[in-house]
Amino acid sequence: MLKSFRSIALLEGLSTLALFFFAMPMKYIAGDPIYVKNIGMAHGILFILYIAFAILIKNEQKWNPRTFAIVCLASIFPFGTFYVEKKYLRNSK
Repeated sequence: MLKSFRSIALLEGLSTLALFFFAMPMKYIAGDPIYVKNIGMAHGILFILYIAFAILIKNEQKWNPRTFAIVCLASIFPFGTFYVEKKYLRNSK
């Protein structure tokens, strides 16, 4: 389950970056909103999966409430899931 969470965290982080640095400029500069719609939908699904998997593995990883909150809040910020992967998931079993 941890391997799946790590993959979802990576994809969620990449989708956030794609949304902010590709889709939104395409919408507001080029006037083409289709990228926001498609990438935004993928990002939304990945966000939900990220939170669901965080809930599922919090006991397995023995996260205290503070660590769990950091893991969940990291999904809101660009590069946040990359930080979680490096700090909390990389050396986990």
